[in-house]
Amino acid sequence: MRPRASTDDTAREAAHLRALNLERVLAVAMDRRGPFTRAQLIDATGLSAPTVGSLTSQLIRTGLVEDLGTGPSRGGRRPSLMSFNPRYGFAAGIDIGPTRTRLAVSDLRGEMLAHSIVPTSSGGAPEATLLRLAGDLQALLTEAGVEPGQLLAVAAGAPGPVDIERGVITFAPNLKGWTDVPIRDILHGALGAPVLVENDVNVALLGEHWRGAARGHDTCAFIFVGTGIGAAFLIDGAIHRGHHFMAGEIAVMCMGPQYVEQNFGTRGCLEVLAGLEALAARWPKAAGRDPADWMTELFGAAERGDTDARRAIDETARLIGIAAANVGTVVDPSIVVLGGALFVQAEPLVVAVREVVQRLSRAPVQLVVSALGKEAPLAGCVLVAATEARRQVRLRLRGGLRRVS
Repeated sequence: MRPRASTDDTAREAAHLRALNLERVLAVAMDRRGPFTRAQLIDATGLSAPTVGSLTSQLIRTGLVEDLGTGPSRGGRRPSLMSFNPRYGFAAGIDIGPTRTRLAVSDLRGEMLAHSIVPTSSGGAPEATLLRLAGDLQALLTEAGVEPGQLLAVAAGAPGPVDIERGVITFAPNLKGWTDVPIRDILHGALGAPVLVENDVNVALLGEHWRGAARGHDTCAFIFVGTGIGAAFLIDGAIHRGHHFMAGEIAVMCMGPQYVEQNFGTRGCLEVLAGLEALAARWPKAAGRDPADWMTELFGAAERGDTDARRAIDETARLIGIAAANVGTVVDPSIVVLGGALFVQAEPLVVAVREVVQRLSRAPVQLVVSALGKEAPLAGCVLVAATEARRQVRLRLRGGLRRVS
């Protein structure tokens, strides 16, 4: 004979089952963009009407679901309408760049509510820079009307290889002194919310896959060319980071046997030969000027037939094209997205890169320019943060959810 379950065991089992059902109902509610009824929740979850009624009442009391009143009748009793409250909590994204950092605050669906751009301090200790950025984000949260305790998750994109398990950037070639920096712990201490850290090109690809040029492509690549050079790979819908979190560090790709013995430092062969500084060196009129200004002149001059401008673009395009063709050969993506400062309003360069890739590739490689531009990494940060924020809501459900507003 089996021992009879104690009253406490039965109560625990009932509480556990209710928590699981509550998560099922909430998951359906989160996925609904518009209003929904209890009948629709019953159909979607397979739970009984009394159970769904009790659970939705609880979600309404906590503020996760909003009661919209009754809707129009379709021949019977008027249905009660509800909707998920995406402003139950909030998420934030921090895209740390070598010169500028982009910040954003979003709701639980990832809809951006506030956005700002601040300088990234290149001097001083990394911790001081991160604490200042945390202060800038807190100011943005206040501007967006986010109350203390409502920030549920933060995602930071960092310009270098990231150990995502520890939240540490191992090194950032274009940020002086940024070696083994514990970004997660520093930001968590300053902001009091869970923090995820990811490589900036990885989040750029996630942004493009979410709302940009890579939508619908589950095996794709992103090649970033700006102050630094990097790549990211989405394979069967998941970011590929590599054993040492170094996948996509194509800046160090050797571009020919003549460069094997040459020391390119932490920046790498491809970045030194084809990055923004290399293109500036090929165009004498760029010296000491803002890239946004001299690049416009460079591409304009090339279109007018200036041979020096055309040569500068062709030499850079040849190198980037070789790298893109190699990425296509190794990964076999359905699409390669080109992004970064070098590809902003740079159609002549894109055309030249495509020509090189077509000559070198065995299989067709579709190359497109980023649809989100400089905002791609921030969009990816917002996506990662909002996804984690929704996970935090589900965790709170298991521990006894309360209204946080």
